[in-house]
Order: sequence, then C-alpha cells, then structure tokens
Amino acid sequence: MRNLIVVFLLLFSTTVYSQSRVDVSFPKKDLFALGSYYYPEQWDSCQWERDLKKMAEMGITFTHFAEFAWGMMEPEEGKYDFEWLDRAVSLAGKYGLKVIMCTPSPTPPVWLSKNYPDILIQRDNGMKIQHGRRQHASWSSDRYRSYVGNIVSRLAERYGDNPTIIGWQIDNEPGHYGMTDYSENAQHKFRSWLKKKYGTIDELNKTWGNTFWSETYQTFDQIRLPNAQELPEKPNPHAMLDLNRFMADELAGFVNMQADLLRKHIDKKQWITTNLIPIFNPVDPVRMDHLDFTTYTRYLVTGHKQGIGEQGFRLGIPEDIGFANDQFRNFVGKAYGVMELQPGQVNWGLYNPQPMPGAVRMWVYHVFAGGGKFVCNYRFRQPLRGSEQYHYGMLLPDGVTMSPGGEEYVRIAEELKKLRAAYNPKSRMPEQLASRRIGILFDMSNYWEMEFQKQTDQWSTMTHVNKYYNLLKGFAAPVDVISEKEDFTKYPFLIAPAYQLLDSALVERWTKYVENGGHLILTCRTGQKDRNAKLWEAPLAAPIYHLAGIDKLFYDHMPSNLYGKIGSDGKEYTWNNWADVMTSLPGTEIWATYSDQFYKGAASVIHRKSGKGTVTYIGADTDDGLLEKEVMRRVYSEAGVKTENLPYGVVKEWRDGFYIVLNYTSDVQQIAIPEKAEILIGNARLEPAGVVVWKE
Repeated sequence: MRNLIVVFLLLFSTTVYSQSRVDVSFPKKDLFALGSYYYPEQWDSCQWERDLKKMAEMGITFTHFAEFAWGMMEPEEGKYDFEWLDRAVSLAGKYGLKVIMCTPSPTPPVWLSKNYPDILIQRDNGMKIQHGRRQHASWSSDRYRSYVGNIVSRLAERYGDNPTIIGWQIDNEPGHYGMTDYSENAQHKFRSWLKKKYGTIDELNKTWGNTFWSETYQTFDQIRLPNAQELPEKPNPHAMLDLNRFMADELAGFVNMQADLLRKHIDKKQWITTNLIPIFNPVDPVRMDHLDFTTYTRYLVTGHKQGIGEQGFRLGIPEDIGFANDQFRNFVGKAYGVMELQPGQVNWGLYNPQPMPGAVRMWVYHVFAGGGKFVCNYRFRQPLRGSEQYHYGMLLPDGVTMSPGGEEYVRIAEELKKLRAAYNPKSRMPEQLASRRIGILFDMSNYWEMEFQKQTDQWSTMTHVNKYYNLLKGFAAPVDVISEKEDFTKYPFLIAPAYQLLDSALVERWTKYVENGGHLILTCRTGQKDRNAKLWEAPLAAPIYHLAGIDKLFYDHMPSNLYGKIGSDGKEYTWNNWADVMTSLPGTEIWATYSDQFYKGAASVIHRKSGKGTVTYIGADTDDGLLEKEVMRRVYSEAGVKTENLPYGVVKEWRDGFYIVLNYTSDVQQIAIPEKAEILIGNARLEPAGVVVWKE
C-alpha cells in the first residue's frame, strides 16, 4: 500500500510540474483571468477588508501588491516592517484572491537616496535626479543593486512559500522613463562593457570609424557615454548603437539579477515576470531571459493618438494591443499577460478623454484574443491624494460605487463563464488560418539604428512596421512578431520590414528558408549594414542581392509636399517617404516600376522564385500603404492562399476554438459570421467598441 501511495504522489507531482508555473496559476481550462492593482499602504487599514471583498465579488481573481512600498517595508535602514503587508496578503487570501508580489526597486526610500546620493541617475544635462516619484536610481550602481538584493531576498524569504502568492513582478515598468543614465556609475560600466565587447581600443576605434574628425581614443578610460548635450552635433552613430545596447543590457541585468535572487527562496509553483512598456528605450525583452514570462503595460486613450474616425480618440488604435500581444507571446516562456490596462480616464495624457462605453471591455477581449493569460487593470481605487488623483479606478472616489470601467469588468467576468463552458481543449487552428500564418522579424538594434539615422524627416520605423502589421491583420492572418531566436520554418510566410542590420548567417538562414518552401518578404533599407552599423565595402545592401534577385540598388527621398509615382498591374500609386530603386538579375520578376523621376522604368518591387519558395522585395515606403497591401495580397495569392479583406480597425482573431472580432472604428461594422456558427457573445452588427465571439 505504501508503495502505491508513493507511486501516486510521484505521478501527481509529474502532472503538476509538467505544466509551466504560469499554467498552474492560470489553468488552460479557465482560459483567462482578471486582476486589479491595490495599494494597501495608500488606504486606511480599516478599509482593506471591504475593498478586497468587493474586488472578489466583482469577479477579480488576483491582485497586485507592493511595487512602490519600499519605504513602508524598510522605513529606516535595517529596520523592517512587514506586518501590514502580512495582513493585506491574509485578507486577500480570505476572499479567495491570489496575490502577485512585487519587488520595490523602482522606488528607493528617502534614507537610501539621501544617505547614498551616488545611487541616483544623472540626466544628459548633468543634473542628478533627486528623490521623489520613481525610477531615479541607477541600475549601474553596485551599491543600489546591493540594497535591492537585500530587500528582494527578505521579501522572498517571507513570502516565498505563502500559498496566496502566485508569482512575482520585478520592478514596475523599468526604463527610467526613456532617459539615459549619465551617472559616473553608468560611465564606468559602459567602459567595462566596451572593453569586454572589443577587447582592445584599436578594435573599438576601427569599428566606430574614429579616425574621422580625430575621434580616436588611446584608452577606454577616455570614453564617455555619447551625449548630444556635450557635443556640437549628433554623436557617432556606432557609439549611439553601443549606448542603446549597453543600457538594454544594464536593465536586463538588473531584472535578471532580481529573478535569480527570488529563485533561491520561492516555491517552485511561484513564477517571475516583469511588466514592460513595448518598443521603449532602453527596453529589449529578448535580453530578460531569466524570467518565466513577460507582461506589458498599455494605455490607449491618452490624447496622444486620434484613432480611427471621429470617435477614435476614445477607442485607441488596434496595433497598440495587437502588436504587443503578438510580440510578447513569443518571448521567454511563450506566454504573456497585460499587467497594466487602464479601466477608464487617466491623469497624465496630452488631454484625458473618457473612453467610449465598451472600450475597456474591448481592450480586455483583445488581450484574450491574442492568447494572453490575464489582464490586470491599473487600478482598483481612484486615489484621493498624491500622484494620480485623477486616474480612474474600478471604483469611484467614494470607494464604493463602481466606475463605468468597473461595471465592464463585472460584465466580462460573467461572459467568461459562458466561454469556459463552451471551451474545447482539443480545438486546433483551422487550416485556412494556419496557411496564412506569418512571422514578422523585429529587432531593437534595427529600431535604435534607424531611429537615430532616419535619413529623411518622414521616416518612422514603427510606422513602417505597423503598416505591414495592420495590412496582415486585414487579411485575418495569424501574426507572430519574432526575434532571430525563433525557428523560421514554422511560418509559411516571413517578413523582415526594414531589417537594416544583418550578417551572412542570417542571409543563409533566409536562403534555406526560401529554398525549403517559405515565402520571404523584404522591404526597403534591409541589409544596408552589418551588425555594428558599418556599411558594406560593396554595393549598398550587397549581401541580399543574390537572394532577392537584385543587380543594382540605390535609394531616394522626396520632399513632403511632392509625390513620385509607381505603376503596378495597371494601377498607379504614390510615394515620397523612401524608395529603393533597383535593377534586377535575370529570372527575377518585376512587379512594380517607378513612373517618373530620372530613374523612370526602374524596379520598385521585385519577386523571385528560389527552390520551393519565393522572395519578394518591396522597395517603396508609401503613406497610404496601398501598394504594399496589393503586393502582399499577390504574394499570398500566388502561394495559393486565400485572405480576407477587413477594414483597418476591425480585428479578427482565433483562440482556443473561438473567433473574436473587435471594432476599433467609429462606425457600425457588419461582420460575416457563418450560418452554422454558435454566437456566444454579441452579434454580427458590431457597434464601435463592440465585441462578438463565436464557435464554428
């Protein structure tokens, strides 16, 4: 009998731990979870129980504590107070709420800032950031890392085996608000980073091209972080690329260090993540590889973007959530959640409009549609004092009445019950969708390099990338935004938009991908430089010539008030942002040509068959994207794959057997739903901010 019990326990253990830590906390059968930020330290302790009980009653299953509470945990150096946090965790558990515990590294206490001012970051103008707000300590400070390590270890020791704690968030939106740290700590670490990368100062000088303008260094100690405030004009571009890579490594090292400390003390079931702002210097999630998975932050209605149509400013734009979904899903752990999503009006925008009724719900379903594990809204209660007074919560300032966003979360919680009842774990993506699947190759080094050297005031890297992303979503194509770490062969189609920095190994991988049957799409600026941003000692973009079927190539720009013309398949298109002008090798098809300028008749779009697959090079970057859309549609068509034609702002996704359609436009949309489909939520007449979900 004893042996049978041992065998059972071993089998049970194997069953539990064969799942990822994330799946243990968020089981696949539950599909999706809802959470909300709560700050016990911000409220009278007599209200905690009322608030947490209300949170559970609203359908929220987890909450989020302590990322800004270091001053409460360690009010004086070496003196700790965790009793208040113990009580808050206990109350959450009492009402069935799980807790994400956070490390408080974004907000060092005042005693640390004042007693050890060397931990503070320094702006590009030489001013040292003072205590207050957050994100004012240097990741490059060994002293700061030591103090962070201490408080993180104490938290982990105290809560690492607490069953109410399901996981840990490191820091909060780490990124110094996009500022570069010019402190002496960072200067010293940058020199060490360069020495490790280049080995000798001669190699650095050679790579940076320092003989020009007498920039040559004799020792690494002479180098400072490139700073436009200290120079008469823009810094050396190679130095700037290294600066961005260095800062990304410093941030990743800071996050990975905390993950390693937590791992020493916490239970195997507790996971570790951090929440990041997508496409934000100096964040590069690929480098944060000690986590179990990554999450992101999104605020869509802040006055910064006008959206689609008259009411678009109340709805946001679909790529803000969609692109992040499709990117974060492919980082470490192959899972993601959204750790911050606005539940209503915010307080820090250019202006702060009310979201359209239903928009909060639509955003949550967009995360669900992308395969997310959860959404955690920021925040449960609207604060009465301090920063963020005007930031909506799930509750209004009285602490009792639900806000419109809170009411939408209650509705979502009820609707999820219906989806769980209809969930079939054996569901597989339909072949019609799988045949459209495409990977978008994206790398932060390309982003940094092209944003620093735009070459034209009309260039925007993310506008270029999102143009292709949005047209692909219009095809209802499943999209993964991937790094070079991924296996390209998983995708029938692969696109590398403006992939400027590459090497022979990547070109060889692309070549094999195509020869084995893949369909590769390259766009303007691709392959112009090596990994250190050096132009090839060869024709521009020479490494991709044979692959793409290019004989010669140069690029052109137009002023913003003039447009050039491109002809393709009897239609005329306009451009003025960027044009790669090409002549092609024999056997290469020309799909579009320039219709004017001194190079009239030269190729704008070329297409070549190679082995079992194809390569298409799209040389123009247009404002309206119509040329790019027709070329991409032709690529799919010639591959024998049918696509849909959804208007921009209508998002259609498939997840776990469910079709989800969302309407980010200001107009009513009529959605084509198969007659035999079972509609679970909504209907075919989709109002602005509307959601419809069905099964086939």
